[in-house]
Amino acid sequence: MSRNPAQRVPRRLHLNVNILHSGFVPSAWRRDDADPRAFIDVSHYVRVAQTAEAGKLDAVFLADNAAIVDQIDFRPITALEPTVLLASIAAATTHIGVIGTASTSYNEPYNIARRFATLDHVSNGRAGWNVVTTADLPSARNFGRGTVPDHAQRYERAAEFTEIVKALWDSWEDDAFVGDKAGGRFVDVDKVHPIAHRGRHFEVHGALNLPRPPQGHPVLVQAGASADGRELAARHAEAVFSASQSFEESAAYRRDLNERAAVYGRPGVKVLAGLTTIIGATETDALRRRDELVDQIPWRYSLNRLAGTLGIDVDRLKLDERLPDDLALPGSGNGNHTFFQATIAHARRHGQTVRELIRSLAGGTGHRVIVGTPEQIADDITHWFNGGAADGFNLMPDVLPGGLSDFVDGVVPILQKRGIFRTAYEGATLREHLGLARPDNAQLWRESA
Repeated sequence: MSRNPAQRVPRRLHLNVNILHSGFVPSAWRRDDADPRAFIDVSHYVRVAQTAEAGKLDAVFLADNAAIVDQIDFRPITALEPTVLLASIAAATTHIGVIGTASTSYNEPYNIARRFATLDHVSNGRAGWNVVTTADLPSARNFGRGTVPDHAQRYERAAEFTEIVKALWDSWEDDAFVGDKAGGRFVDVDKVHPIAHRGRHFEVHGALNLPRPPQGHPVLVQAGASADGRELAARHAEAVFSASQSFEESAAYRRDLNERAAVYGRPGVKVLAGLTTIIGATETDALRRRDELVDQIPWRYSLNRLAGTLGIDVDRLKLDERLPDDLALPGSGNGNHTFFQATIAHARRHGQTVRELIRSLAGGTGHRVIVGTPEQIADDITHWFNGGAADGFNLMPDVLPGGLSDFVDGVVPILQKRGIFRTAYEGATLREHLGLARPDNAQLWRESA
């Protein structure tokens, strides 16, 4: 009897954890059980990753910045370089994926191709690269530039950059390494190819100086709500981190992204929505926890952070008034589209004052926050997943590692009982966790030249 192909592989929920040093809420480091030095302590990140692996999560994710872009007089920042840190995490775990951020604005394709190929080799096929462009002026200045390249130029560079990285990963054919002791033949050099790329932004000869990664390509991840960001994702990304504030907004984003990917003949892109969780035994307990955390954040910090997201002078924000009506994309459209749009949408939808907005976002900006019991959080996740608004979530617990432990111990068993989340890892690579095929060598050595 034949089976319906759609029934052969049931759709499964995907969950990552974004290790934002001490936790998503800016005051997390002030808790009695927190270590202020956790942001530069590898053992802290390893402990979070091992907790995530115990919960059978798909991957850990590390964001990155090329400058100090937060207010370090109050809060820890993203300090450690992601791929070095992820190599340490990979050595201390066995299954969980390791996804790191690297900017196409202030790196070179060869370095990034080599770095993530190395991470894929040392993790035995668990690596992913989060492809970003960088829009802040402090980063530009750290690389000798007085201004930020405009939005279209950044994404044009990113598209060429990503094409080169993929070509470099494919510059060794899968069977190029021989290792024949008896015959004294180490590598079949006829199967190692220079890519000889010459484009508008880069000239890269190649080949890469190590064999093709175990996954073929480390998983490509992207984040961006702008039209340029969506096009980059449609052409290259296999998963996307989004910042939608409502079910309808996320569902529309997912449909648009998959329609764009179809134009390029690509399968659907997995949308992993950002989600902050604040968990309590009762809803009252969870709300109390949120308020205690938010009340430990100086209002000046939250106002400055919100003003930065909106690209306006902080003096325009009044705690007990709504956001100004005349807000436009920061930098005449050259700022961060994703968090600007998500923050504005949330504030307008709920008619909030600035004070109410900051509290509902738990002192953060842009990402959705759920405050409640494990059952309430599981219900929300199930609704978004079954309704097609997301394929999974990029979790940002309020406090780390405790908030993740609360999720793993309280929410994960409910999702497993409902049959939408794994009870055991069924594969060893990040691609297998995400249900992604290992890509063929796209160069095919240029049809055998």
